[in-house]
This record gives sequence, structure tokens and C-alpha cells, in this order.
Amino acid sequence: MISIKRYLEEPETEPGEDGEAGAQSLLPVAIAAYCSSLVEMGNCGQDACPALGEDLKQGLGKLEEKLSVKLSCETVKETENGVRKHLQGWGRSAARHYQQQTSEVKEILLMMARTAESVGERDLRCAAQITEVTTRLKSIANLEDLSAIRESIKQSATDLKGSIDRMTSEGKAVIDKLRKEVTTYQTRLEEAEEIASRDALTGLHNRLWAEGQIEQSIHGRAPFCVSIIDIDEFKRVNDEHGHLVGDELLKKFAAKMRSVCRSTDTIGRWGGDEFMLLLHCGIVDARAQIDRLREWVCGSYTVQGSAAPRKLHVKVSIGLAERLPGETMKALVDRADAEMYREKAVSRKSNHHHAQSTAAA
Repeated sequence: MISIKRYLEEPETEPGEDGEAGAQSLLPVAIAAYCSSLVEMGNCGQDACPALGEDLKQGLGKLEEKLSVKLSCETVKETENGVRKHLQGWGRSAARHYQQQTSEVKEILLMMARTAESVGERDLRCAAQITEVTTRLKSIANLEDLSAIRESIKQSATDLKGSIDRMTSEGKAVIDKLRKEVTTYQTRLEEAEEIASRDALTGLHNRLWAEGQIEQSIHGRAPFCVSIIDIDEFKRVNDEHGHLVGDELLKKFAAKMRSVCRSTDTIGRWGGDEFMLLLHCGIVDARAQIDRLREWVCGSYTVQGSAAPRKLHVKVSIGLAERLPGETMKALVDRADAEMYREKAVSRKSNHHHAQSTAAA
């Protein structure tokens, strides 16, 4: 940021003798790189702490948008202070969040320790009572009066039954309490795991969860395919309409994906404007499903902007790869990613030729 402010304050300079560009000519590149870094910081914050990452992402997105629209020393300084404020706030909030998670785990361990201690105390009490009864039974051998022997055995049997009944009752109470508390904590942990596995913006599962599903499929024996889906020219949407419009488009796109995918398909947000689809079938069926998905998700989307609703046309590039025997997750995803970029390159070339033909006409 200091370098960017220096560039803004310096007059236009000519390239040096070594051919390097002057300070002013480097400014657009530096600004673009910094804006891209802000967006990626937001994405990384969301991945690191899904429960709190959306606020950081939106905050940094607004700063990036403002810096892209209006460039001045004042704007750069405001962006610098804003980034520091958002990161510090997110850091404190994330620390408190994970501290709370740690406290809950600690509470579970203490609850289990207290339960074990309670069971131990109960067993000691019952053991003492049974020892007392055993001692009394041994003393019967020294009795000569039959009635006294009968009364002693009767009392000992009553005491022994009472001790066993108390042990059973106390044990049931402890187990019921433990079962109730464990169920409560299990529900809370499952809710926390579900939140951690979700992408806060789209509601789809996040990349970490999606990678876990791919690994599970690799350990299985059934054939499966992985598809990477990328929204074409999504950066232009953010640049021309702002990040809030871009975020709404991502949510609508994710909703359409959910509506067209089969119950056996696994959908996840891979990152940015990329989505992942795990198809539990061979390549032939997978290609048919991808063709169906492409037809469904491509087209016009009505998005509510800051002023009035606007229609945005969406096209996608899709890569698909079937897992080969012995192939790792990285190699499989890299093949799907490479196919997606090949399709994107062909689409760009086609659009360029179409634009030239239109201009010539």
C-alpha cells in the first residue's frame, strides 16, 4: 500500500534505460493485483472459518470495489485502514469462536470425568455395604441359636438386596443423565460440523467437504466422475455491477444447480465462481448429465442490483474426468480442471471471432 501511494504521488516517469516501465505505468497492474488479493483474502477467511468468513469477505469486497471505481491517495489510505480493521476484527472473532468450540469439547470431557467419578463413588459405597453383609454372614457360623441364625440371614439378605437395588437405581440414573448429556452435545457437534462444511454464501457444501467426498469415493470400488464448472467472465460481473450483484448471481446459480442435479450427485462450491460436481456413474452417463446441467444453468438470470433489477446472461465452461484405477484425487481434479480451461479457451476464441465478424459487417 505504501508503494501504491508513492506511485500516485509521483509524476509520470519515462521507462528507464534498462527498459523497465515507469512508476505510473505500473500503477494499474499494482492496483489490479491488490484488488485481486483482497478478494482472495476474503475467500481464504471464509474457508478458514465458515461461520464468520462471509462478513470478512463482504467487507473486503466493498473495499476492493471502491478502490476499483475511485483511485486516489485518500481512497488508498482508507482501503489500507479498512483492511486492517476488517482483518483484526475477523481475527478476534475467529479466536473467540474457536475458543468457544474448545470450551465445549472441554465441557464434554469434564462431564465424562464427573460421570466416571460418580460411578466410582457409587461402586465404593455398594462395595462397602456388600463387605458389611459378607462379614455378618461369616459371623453366623459362631451362632448357636437357630432363630438368631435365621434372623441374621434374613436381615443380611434384605440388606444385600437393598444394596443391589440402590446400585441398579443409581446406575440407571447416572446412565440416563449421561445419555441425555451426550445426546445434547452430539446434536450441538453435528450442527457445528454441518455449519463448518457449508459455504456461507451459496449454502452448498464447501471445498474441504467436497474433497472429503472425493476421497471416500476413491476408497470405494464403484466408478465415479468429477466435474469442475466455471462461470464464464464472472469477474466482469463484479467489475461492472459490484460484488453484491456477483454474490446474488452465485446464489441463484447454485440454486439452479441444486434443482437440476440428481439425488445421487454431490455438489460443492470449489471456490470463487467455480463449482464441483461428483457424479457416481461412468463417463457416458456423466456426460449426459453434464449436457442436461449445461442446458439448464446457462441463460438469463434476473439479479436485483442497487437501483433496479437487471438481467445477466450466464455461460459456463465445464471439465469432466472419470477416475482412473490408482489415480489420486489431485490428479483426477487436475484433469477435470484442465478440460474446463480447454473449453474456456475455445469459447473465448469463438467469441473473439464472432466479435470481429460483427464489427466487419
